[in-house]
Amino acid sequence: MTNTRLPLARNRIVGLEQREAPAIIRFAGNNARFAYDEFFAGEENSHTERAYRHAVDRFLDHCELLGIALTEVTPGLVSDYLKGLQAQIKTGRNEPERFKPASKPMKKLHLAGIRKFFDKQVERHAIGLNPALSVRGPKHSMTEGKTPALTVKQARALLAGIDTRTVIGLRDRAIIAVMIYTAVRAGAVSKLRRRDFYPDGRQSVFRFDEKGGKVRDIPARHDLEGFVREYLAAVGDPEPDAPLFRSAVGRSGKMSDNGMSENDVLRMVKRRLKAAGLPADRLTCHSFRATTITDLLDQGVPLEDVQYLAGHSDPRTTRLYDRRKKQVTRNIVERISI
Repeated sequence: MTNTRLPLARNRIVGLEQREAPAIIRFAGNNARFAYDEFFAGEENSHTERAYRHAVDRFLDHCELLGIALTEVTPGLVSDYLKGLQAQIKTGRNEPERFKPASKPMKKLHLAGIRKFFDKQVERHAIGLNPALSVRGPKHSMTEGKTPALTVKQARALLAGIDTRTVIGLRDRAIIAVMIYTAVRAGAVSKLRRRDFYPDGRQSVFRFDEKGGKVRDIPARHDLEGFVREYLAAVGDPEPDAPLFRSAVGRSGKMSDNGMSENDVLRMVKRRLKAAGLPADRLTCHSFRATTITDLLDQGVPLEDVQYLAGHSDPRTTRLYDRRKKQVTRNIVERISI
């Protein structure tokens, strides 16, 4: 199929509503449209998948601006696009937008999303070959992740500083404690239903629906169990299918019947970090995960046990969360015997 210059016709609706295919997809035929819908509608709503969708949207916008048809996309076009990829710099509300060259991890993520998208197009016979398959991403390796962690003292102070005289305080303490004492992600916490916190005959257990469709049971230590039960007693023990952690009705201090979303959890954590005098601009929900992993490794807990708690399939991923000091010290270089 040949098509010279495509009109810019973008009217996509972002979010859970239906999203209209861009012009480059509509002009490529029914197979391309089906593959596009399948790619955007058939994936889980994880951070990675949302990032892939954003990457594909940006690349398709780029192709439309160039007037390139879907079947005309080449490896060279993909490669040049990645080389010129820009990342937006955060600015104030009234400041103009500013950009900087994208980092290597960002380029690798965008390439992965574009590859996956074109794999779907090939699978549905919209195009013959995946133009991103032979494109090499920038070399980038990490021995330590960038997620900042709290110290043990900071984590304890954060929990102790929450005012638990209100049901909101009881809820927030329970949520933060769940992330600290189980090392799970905020997305898994937001998915919890009442039935996912239960006694198994020996102890209370959380059943988490985690990244990648993993379902894992993690015991609740005694203080965490107490935090959750105090919250449930205050809010009124809900039905089994009801959300475990419910959102508040504005600033009324009352609870709604709706569950907290992942973004709700993040905003709550930011508020609590700021109130505790901690750097809320740097720390995130994921910081609790790094804190817990570092603490356990620092106590000499075997890496494989920490890896299992974190739900990592590769121990190298677990090591990325280790925030113990890993640097070349003067003591090491002084011992060189040359």
